[in-house]
Amino acid sequence: MATRQIRTIGEECLGKVCKPVREINDRMRTLIDDMWETMYEAHGVGLAAPQVGVLRRICVIDVMDDDPIVLINPEFIEKSGEQTDDEGCLSVPGKVASVTRAEYVKVRSMDMDMNEVIIEGEGLRARAIQHEMDHLEGILYGERANEPYRDLEDDEELYEE
Repeated sequence: MATRQIRTIGEECLGKVCKPVREINDRMRTLIDDMWETMYEAHGVGLAAPQVGVLRRICVIDVMDDDPIVLINPEFIEKSGEQTDDEGCLSVPGKVASVTRAEYVKVRSMDMDMNEVIIEGEGLRARAIQHEMDHLEGILYGERANEPYRDLEDDEELYEE
């Protein structure tokens, strides 16, 4: 496993629609392992393949709920409710913005053996799934935000004791 360079806002790969994964081979397994390592090293909760420069429909997500997930060729089959909260992104370092998303999602995806699985999420897990799946469509969270990006440092006083 190795960490990969996280692509940042303005890089062309972040605005492209990703291609489906046809098979899980050694190259795809290495990519997924590297994505996990890269995400954890950067202290993220999700990472999509285009964020490391690979235009394939793969995301990894771990919102620290003891159920990390890999999404391969995911598609939404249900969304409901609404939640609004700040989001950040490893590809938009130092910035946050308020984004409204579904409170609950159900997704059809493939697992590491290319078997169909159904993944559900509420709250932060649902937000992370939607955020990462947006990356697969070439969409950064700022395009869905209720406001312009703002500096993360502007919110630091909220977390000081």
